[in-house]
Amino acid sequence: MNMEHVVSDKLRRPLRDLRISVTDKCNFRCRYCMPEEIFGPGYAFLSNDKILSFEEIERLARIFVSLGVQKLRITGGEPLLRRDLPKLIERLYQIDGVEDIALTTNGSLLKKFAAALHKAGLPRVTVSLDSLNEERFAYMNGNKSSVKTVLEGIEAAAEAGMQVKVNMVVQKGKNDQDIVPMAQYFKEKKHILRFIEYMDVGNSNSWKLDEVVSKREIYETVNAVMPCKPIEANYTGEVASRYRYTDGDQEMGIISSVTDSFCSTCTRARISAEGKLYTCLFASDGYDLRQLLRADKTDSDIYNEILKVWNNRSDRYSDERLSGTHTQLSRKVEMSHIGG
Repeated sequence: MNMEHVVSDKLRRPLRDLRISVTDKCNFRCRYCMPEEIFGPGYAFLSNDKILSFEEIERLARIFVSLGVQKLRITGGEPLLRRDLPKLIERLYQIDGVEDIALTTNGSLLKKFAAALHKAGLPRVTVSLDSLNEERFAYMNGNKSSVKTVLEGIEAAAEAGMQVKVNMVVQKGKNDQDIVPMAQYFKEKKHILRFIEYMDVGNSNSWKLDEVVSKREIYETVNAVMPCKPIEANYTGEVASRYRYTDGDQEMGIISSVTDSFCSTCTRARISAEGKLYTCLFASDGYDLRQLLRADKTDSDIYNEILKVWNNRSDRYSDERLSGTHTQLSRKVEMSHIGG
């Protein structure tokens, strides 16, 4: 493999982050991701033989690291539904060149697995929680879990020694009244809260622009009660705009894919649960890496195919949506396959 190749796409964006979905299954039915009416009892999830094995995931991770990837994020579906997940974390943690590993979860199983995950090498976790109000939270997650369960998972992760961030998807008329209570609660708990604009991911969430609460609106809502000011990004390509509360060192963030896109600095590739490579969260089609893995291709063969895909990448969907120049996609990969 040509280890010295400078990997960049057509817009000169490097490949630095890899998000790996380990399952398409989830025990929640969030209305903005996996609504019950579509992902109900009759929905056909991937069979075990269609999902990448831990050996295949590790092999791909090593190849991506040789291409310049420094950060790995494990996603789903709900990744903690994947059996023996700490064993995968341990394998990935030992890859030379990996500077950071994180996990995104709905938190419902985190209390059970937090200690084992941290022991395996997981330094940080991001937990999705859209309200502290039990009734609204149940409505948004399809009545599959309670706030109490998720909060217990968050505290178990913190007690195990992991850094915790909390993600809140904000929808106008659904949970926008919870912006300030969430900010107050997690400021007090010293966990970073990140608000996420409601996005048109996948084909199932009936997205409407008028249900988006903008980055500016979120900031002004929080700032009116808890004054805060913008601060610098931790690194180039960070998706969240960061703000620090003026009365201390606690911070919050806003991820604004709709009203203030960040395509120009996007360094993320995504591998779906069935082993397809996607170069954008809003992509229609992925490149099948599983068939390469199972056709006895060499690491160099796979390296060169990934390199070709990334070199030809020109995705900037959110920029185009914002400017009104994007082509409406008839089909997009579902969030449950690539984990956001």
